[in-house]
Amino acid sequence: MTSFGFPTRPSLFSRTLRECRQLYVNSGEVVSRKHPGLVENPANYPRLMDDLHRGLVLKVYLTVCEADQKWSQQERLLAEVLCHHLWGQWIEGDQLRDAMKKASSESAKLAWSTLVRPFRELPPLAEKSAELETMVTRLANLVARCDGSLCPAEQAALRQIENELRGVLPLDSASAPPPETSPEPRQPDASLYQELETPPTGRPTQRSQPAREDRPRPTPQATVEEALAELDRLIGLNAIKHEVRSLTNFLKLQGRREEAGLPATEISLHMVFTGNPGTGKTTVARIVGKIFSALGILEKGHLIETDRSGLVAEYAGQTGPKTNSKIDEALGGMLFIDEAYSLVAGGGEDPYGREAAQALLKRAEDDRKDLVVILAGYPDEMDDLLLSNPGLSSRFSRRLGFVDYTPYELARIFGLMCAKNHYELTPAARLKVMVGLKHLYDARDRNFGNGRESRNLFEHAVRRMANRLAEESTISQEQLVTLQDADIEFSSIPAAAFSDLDESALQIGITCEPCGLTKRIPLDFLGKRVRCPQCSAAFVAEWGELTPIDASDRRASP
Repeated sequence: MTSFGFPTRPSLFSRTLRECRQLYVNSGEVVSRKHPGLVENPANYPRLMDDLHRGLVLKVYLTVCEADQKWSQQERLLAEVLCHHLWGQWIEGDQLRDAMKKASSESAKLAWSTLVRPFRELPPLAEKSAELETMVTRLANLVARCDGSLCPAEQAALRQIENELRGVLPLDSASAPPPETSPEPRQPDASLYQELETPPTGRPTQRSQPAREDRPRPTPQATVEEALAELDRLIGLNAIKHEVRSLTNFLKLQGRREEAGLPATEISLHMVFTGNPGTGKTTVARIVGKIFSALGILEKGHLIETDRSGLVAEYAGQTGPKTNSKIDEALGGMLFIDEAYSLVAGGGEDPYGREAAQALLKRAEDDRKDLVVILAGYPDEMDDLLLSNPGLSSRFSRRLGFVDYTPYELARIFGLMCAKNHYELTPAARLKVMVGLKHLYDARDRNFGNGRESRNLFEHAVRRMANRLAEESTISQEQLVTLQDADIEFSSIPAAAFSDLDESALQIGITCEPCGLTKRIPLDFLGKRVRCPQCSAAFVAEWGELTPIDASDRRASP
């Protein structure tokens, strides 16, 4: 391969290509394993998703490269990286030119809507659309700026790609079609990619795709521990983590008693999850399903999400079959019913909702060894639901309450999204995030989005960064990955709230996890490594609590 004057640029390009493939293939495997009814050929779906990723990265590269009708040396070098990613071999010179000409012809046939269709139409993948948009934006910018300049035609190409994606991808998972109204099963059009199975030069080569090894199936204990480790990695939710661990330990003990020939205590595993939107209820439900599957309590442990519209029909005689069909879909796993109180919200004036509730209650009892039902929603409404039916309160006696995330936890969620997508933050940007999230938290009501607020803030920041950099003719590697305070915008908060964000007015309180000591640090310490004055532990001061300055406090040293 030809040497490159700026090695970090193609390295980041190659890494982003790999992450894009991983996103598509992993998403295909999720659909294949957990939602096979959404597609016609579940076993082949990961491969077809890989094909879609191939078409997408080619289209991104070619859309930008062809914008100015020039093919610079740096763009050729990225083309070499791209071809190696797609077909597993390095090609250059005339062979590379011929490959790109043929790829250009094939790419012109591919619509953006086709390439991202699964993330638009399949509910389980809708929440990944923002991650996909971030990857595409980074790929396009890397290509456009690889030669150190950005011409008007390339700026227009970047805006075109951004507008195309905005037009076909959901803004967030809430705008995706709900599970009960999911589209007819469909596959990516495999014929579009047949020409791309081998390099466009016509030379056969080994297909480059994520390696799969035949590994021994993990033991149940290992799988349980992996699921619990996944639970522990979630931000906040300490009370929930304790409850899930306690339940897991109880079920482990019951399993050992059965193995020893001792009687086991039978308990209802149906649960009630209460809390505002975005507090992690669905995420925890998925992890609980993994634990129950690993312990042998549930055969598959998959999660089926629905709400009233997935259980209640519009006409007499249809609600019972519809409810039972949805329950059948969840057998061997978990049925998660969001806003479950809507089934009986109308009291006696809603016979269809009560019919669904009665059918659910009967199946929850009859299939209790092959099904776990989770009723979820706002706390007060869930109280009313359980009081309305003694059968529900007796069978759904296990209740987990999900509290709102604190501003500190919301900032950490935002930081995880940045790290996952390879973005860094300036200290001023970090402070603005913390101040804005605290304002949102203090003014919150029952419709507060919690984790969704952090996600929406991140997505908006990436878009603002792209628009800001689109006006720059030259751009460095550092600029490509750094979010500035200008990129952080809270449209619902007055600008005056951010007018005095400096070290003379604010400090940040951070806590050393090893020893628990809380100290205050100045603004310019944010994002840097600090050392605890008590236990000498070194760690990065990523986020903290906003605190007033106290000159008598000792400062952590960097």
